[in-house]
Amino acid sequence: MIAEKYMPRYTIEDYRLWEGDWELIDGVPFAMTPSPFGKHQKILGNIATILNMEKSKCKNKAYSVYVELDWIINNETVVRPDVSVLCEEVEEYIKTPPEAVFEVVSKSTAVKDEKIKFELYRDEKVKYYVIVYPELKKVRAFELSNNRYEKIFDNDKGFLKLTLCQCDVEISVEKIFE
Repeated sequence: MIAEKYMPRYTIEDYRLWEGDWELIDGVPFAMTPSPFGKHQKILGNIATILNMEKSKCKNKAYSVYVELDWIINNETVVRPDVSVLCEEVEEYIKTPPEAVFEVVSKSTAVKDEKIKFELYRDEKVKYYVIVYPELKKVRAFELSNNRYEKIFDNDKGFLKLTLCQCDVEISVEKIFE
């Protein structure tokens, strides 16, 4: 595209100076929408709670759950996944690809979550990408296989089963939306 050729590109140094909440993907800034509605925040809390309860059954204590923590991928890309699972403790910000990323979709984030972040997380080798649809009360999950995401779950009920940090995890779709 012609316009893309002339668009300014930004780096993490620029990002650190901006006011408000932003994500930076390949040098292109994306303003974060205003603070998510209560339903969105409740779903984030439910996902984190479920993942932490599953962690308590796991012998691998390095399994860590983070809500809305920056992941600095490189000098031109900083994203803030809704929920991330890593097999290590994080002090400041995420520096390595998470084992799993959960994004809760809204009308204003659908294209970014379903297209841009889908490709980004795939290319950065995030093992599982889980997209949560509050309006449909539905969960869609993908697993990285041969550098491609394969759909492993697409339902509004049942249990999403993942292996996170060598732990078998079951996530009740109904409990996400309680």
